[in-house]
Amino acid sequence: MEQIVGLIGFGEAGSTFAHAGAWGGQAQVFDRKAVHGPDAQAMLDAYSAAHVRGALSMEQALSGVGLILSLVTADQALAAAEAAAECLPAGAIYCDMNSVAPQTKQAAAQIIDAAGGHYVDVAVMAPVDPARLSVPLLVSGAKAGQAQARLAALGFAKVRIAGDAVGRASSIKMIRSVMVKGIEALTAECVLAADAAGVREEVLASLNASERARPWEERADYNLDRMLIHGLRRAAEMEEVVKTLEGLGTGAAMTRGTVERQRAIGELAIRQPPQGLAGKIDQITQSTERKADAA
Repeated sequence: MEQIVGLIGFGEAGSTFAHAGAWGGQAQVFDRKAVHGPDAQAMLDAYSAAHVRGALSMEQALSGVGLILSLVTADQALAAAEAAAECLPAGAIYCDMNSVAPQTKQAAAQIIDAAGGHYVDVAVMAPVDPARLSVPLLVSGAKAGQAQARLAALGFAKVRIAGDAVGRASSIKMIRSVMVKGIEALTAECVLAADAAGVREEVLASLNASERARPWEERADYNLDRMLIHGLRRAAEMEEVVKTLEGLGTGAAMTRGTVERQRAIGELAIRQPPQGLAGKIDQITQSTERKADAA
């Protein structure tokens, strides 16, 4: 039982891990696309190429397994846990590796634990390709230590325990995505507009000239300082940026959000921000709460 792995989902992550680990007959996989719809034959071919045993049902895929890796799309993560709970081997470790909110993972944990399994929150912290089994993983939950050992035995080289509470690992990933995915979206909004205006090279050169690498603690402290002191002025400036982008027809969704956030922090009227990031965060939080209570 300990050596059989159950895979739920065989998209990019599942297939990449199976190929990289050369798990062969150790892995039993169930993917709905292999049973339903026009992709069935392609999925069966993918199973064959990865030398995994395809299953026609969730029950068949989880039969006799001691470790389960759930690797489905975010909108199917809770449904996968519900389906797995109906046929879960007692004591199996259920590694939920899906990119979902901590609340979703906590709901799934209740389902898995009630069915006699051991739920572990796993956050995949980088693209699986090209990292493969070297992709950084954060694990949290009561059985995080056991999961870490089992994942390491499969060949995962960078597994770190984030804590014993389900939701902690996913909180780190979700909140980090505010910055990572936000920068991606801002990049698109910026370069599309710059290209439409015929000034892309000049804009990028200007960004290169003003960019200075610094730790994120320092960056965040500086950015909050500027927003606290100049938020209202910057919001007004960004309103004009919205007009610019809308005039180009390239979209201004991210910039409208910037206007709202700059204005909200500027309206707190903290003209002499405290030193350090922690002090600024505390002041913003307290001032926001007082403002909400007064409303």
